[in-house]
Amino acid sequence: MLSGRLPRHQTIAPSSAYHAGVSSPADRLPREILDLARAVSTATLSSQLQKRGFVHSFMHGVLPLRPDLRLAGYAFTLRYIPMREDLERTGEFDNRTNQQRVAVESVGPDEVLVIDARGDTRAATLGNILATRIMRRGAAGIVTDGAFRDTPAIRTLDMPTYTRGQSPDVSNQIHHPQDINVPIGCGGVAVVPGDLVVGDAEGVMVIPSSLAEEVVRAAREQEQREEFILSKIDGGSSILGVYPPDEATLREYEQWQQRSGGFTFR
Repeated sequence: MLSGRLPRHQTIAPSSAYHAGVSSPADRLPREILDLARAVSTATLSSQLQKRGFVHSFMHGVLPLRPDLRLAGYAFTLRYIPMREDLERTGEFDNRTNQQRVAVESVGPDEVLVIDARGDTRAATLGNILATRIMRRGAAGIVTDGAFRDTPAIRTLDMPTYTRGQSPDVSNQIHHPQDINVPIGCGGVAVVPGDLVVGDAEGVMVIPSSLAEEVVRAAREQEQREEFILSKIDGGSSILGVYPPDEATLREYEQWQQRSGGFTFR
């Protein structure tokens, strides 16, 4: 006989249901790297990941509600499965056992709530009240390959939010929140808790935590070099010998670096 509940990969006792973080401060990147990640583009990060053999890191169909805001933080994951009537009664939420609500009260500073909704936008993954609570907890942002509801209100929040669509319907008409902080798929990309999640006006990249500092530093160096290349092209230079740069252009770039003091954030 079915109990009406599926086993969860993570079980949280009521006394410790909230405020369970992804990683300890010792596991995290230097603040400088997180700031750099927020400044470099997803296009440049994609180039650096591809050089290292990672070609499936950009979420497809997941777009920003606020293209003017940049996102960088550590993945805190929430996995939805399709709703089934014996798992949860539509319209009823227990804030201390419902995994969506536990996730909202657990995600913390510098973390990004990344939601696996299987790409299904027929019902929202959350709305403005929960998004506001996530913002007030200091989270870096929210990413879902499902839908938001109250989208106009969420768009006014001073927090990066990325979504595949909009729906006025509450989550449990279509989704059942099954797990938090397990590996998930979002926008066609594997996301492991603690991965570095970076977003800009183009969309969202996921960087494995073991490569994050290396990739971000390399992306910063690439953008510094491309800033110089762009200045030459904008000044009338041909791309020949400039893009990509030959030895003469690289020597000129080194001299430019010394004169300019290096990289300036855009």
